[in-house]
Amino acid sequence: MIVILLGPPGVGKGTQGVLLCEAMGLTHLSTGDLLRKARREGTPLGREAQGYMDRGELVPDSVIIGMVREALSEVEGGVVFDGFPRTVAQAEALDEVLAELGRPLDHVVLFEADDDVLVKRLSGRRSCPECGAVYNVHFNPPQVEGRCDRCGSELTHRADDRPETVQNRLEVYREQTEPLVSFYRGHAAPFATVAATRAVDDVQADLRAALEG
Repeated sequence: MIVILLGPPGVGKGTQGVLLCEAMGLTHLSTGDLLRKARREGTPLGREAQGYMDRGELVPDSVIIGMVREALSEVEGGVVFDGFPRTVAQAEALDEVLAELGRPLDHVVLFEADDDVLVKRLSGRRSCPECGAVYNVHFNPPQVEGRCDRCGSELTHRADDRPETVQNRLEVYREQTEPLVSFYRGHAAPFATVAATRAVDDVQADLRAALEG
């Protein structure tokens, strides 16, 4: 099973993706995780990505797609993509990779929430720079304030999660990523929407129902 989770920043794609993978034995893939892994292992793509990041530049699609291709080649079971693709160009490139590997896209699920909810979720988010775990001081705080439950590292408040920048992130999503909704509504893969403003367990139940349907 290949599943893509779509939605604006702060909608809960990461949380729901991890829960789904744990419940169904799938592999959770996000571009952030792939970048961290490639850089940590010093792969050719990881070193190339590091070069762009050291120069303060965005990692180009060609490198991201290369990492996705490598990850898919290494995973035999199902995969949940969280936060990827971000643009129609990336979606088209992913279709090509899946076709090369003979692995069809099975489901696309869009998580929806009002902007005021997203702003609160994002501004309260704290992330672990080491393992990638994400918490929220309002909804899902760590057991020890400021420390990651998984690895004990000090949590950070990303600059792009600060209230003054959150609205801009949502505007960028509308401009760049929301066109994916139209792209996937016309795709061969089944498309579903899930209201993401309720309790985590309720959203997860709706997500699984969408996949089963």
